[in-house]
Amino acid sequence: MKRRLSEKEEALMHIVWTKGPVFSKEVREALPDPKPHISTVSTIMRRLVEKGFLSIEDFGPTHRYSATISMKDYTTQFVQPLLAGLFGNSIKNAITFFAEQEQVSIEELREIMEIIEKQKK
Repeated sequence: MKRRLSEKEEALMHIVWTKGPVFSKEVREALPDPKPHISTVSTIMRRLVEKGFLSIEDFGPTHRYSATISMKDYTTQFVQPLLAGLFGNSIKNAITFFAEQEQVSIEELREIMEIIEKQKK
């Protein structure tokens, strides 16, 4: 069974989920400054392969990586249970917590409401 990823691993996976198959160099370029050394990115990418979250395709001295789990499946398997445990299985409690901590803006809350409204139609 796969385990939840570290914050750094999740950041790299988010790039792979967003961009699709990528090379380490592309992942590094997508990271915010200060960017880690390319060898650090490559090490984390190899670790994600070992953990079964990425597949690897050889291109001579370089490798292209692809996600083996979708962001939706990862969230369902790892993030939702975490939020359920912390917030009593209540999305309202989670959003309230982040709003009180000023981690979510009014504009973001409006966007969430729009998404919910669209789902109802």
